[in-house]
Amino acid sequence: MERPLELGNVTRVQKFVLLGLSTRPDIRDVLFAIFLTLYLLTLLENTLIIYLICSHIELHKPMYFFLGNLSCLEMCYVSVTMPSLLVGLWTGPYHISFTACMTQLFFFIVLICTECTLLASMAYDRYVAICRPLHYPLLMRPQVCLGLALSSWVGGLLVSVAKTSCIASLSYCGPNVLNHFFCDVSPLLNLSCTHVALTELVDFISAIVILWGSLLMAIASYVAIGRAVFHMPSAAARRKALSTCASHLVVVGIFYAATLFIYARPSRIEAMDLNKVLSVIYTVVTPMCNPVIYCLRNREVQAAFCRTLHQS
Repeated sequence: MERPLELGNVTRVQKFVLLGLSTRPDIRDVLFAIFLTLYLLTLLENTLIIYLICSHIELHKPMYFFLGNLSCLEMCYVSVTMPSLLVGLWTGPYHISFTACMTQLFFFIVLICTECTLLASMAYDRYVAICRPLHYPLLMRPQVCLGLALSSWVGGLLVSVAKTSCIASLSYCGPNVLNHFFCDVSPLLNLSCTHVALTELVDFISAIVILWGSLLMAIASYVAIGRAVFHMPSAAARRKALSTCASHLVVVGIFYAATLFIYARPSRIEAMDLNKVLSVIYTVVTPMCNPVIYCLRNREVQAAFCRTLHQS
């Protein structure tokens, strides 16, 4: 529904100007080539993982079910933010309509909240596999896996509806320049010319529930895994479990550290250059690294990939 452009005597902003990742023409071409390559590589990696999981019955397990969901999410995730980043690097600062900006914000919030809870579900899956292996078939039966994945997506959708509605209802009466490469929460709050306390409160509460809640669940799962690994009698088993969980923990740590720094604060962020750098980490770097860390280093996935190559 189109919003009225007049709020009393205040004229609403109809378009925003996205400054992009960099305003320096001398490095934009290089950055464009780098990020285009990373974007295509991310799509290729995640497409390959989804294909392998769907086409090989030995990968029809709870862990790979969650990894397939994560790969699908990552493809959507980078496709929400990367095109605007690439356009900004190619053309320089450019205009985006109010509706397009809010649409991008809506899908971005859906996907980032879904990823938070999905990573926590994956940590729980590893906890059950390592700490309660005899109960694994029962605790991670298909209905439970489907419920965890579905709740992640629905939870992200509900949070996004609440946050996007609050942000879209604010008045933006100028200036209309967003110092970012996509429409994010903090840059939009900085441009609002109305009182944003309620919106910031909703943003902060949702960050506490989604980010901190899923992070605490992931930490609890990995702490329990660490204790179980420490008591394993076999050194080889300890090394195998630690090598798997350590790499997972690094990715989870980087993702949560960046998102918590930006979103789990009840105040507007003024250091927008730092904001952009951190946004690159969780919108570009982690989607590219996740397939390698979670899947392509996995022996079962490698074996499935080799069989696919031999069959072709």
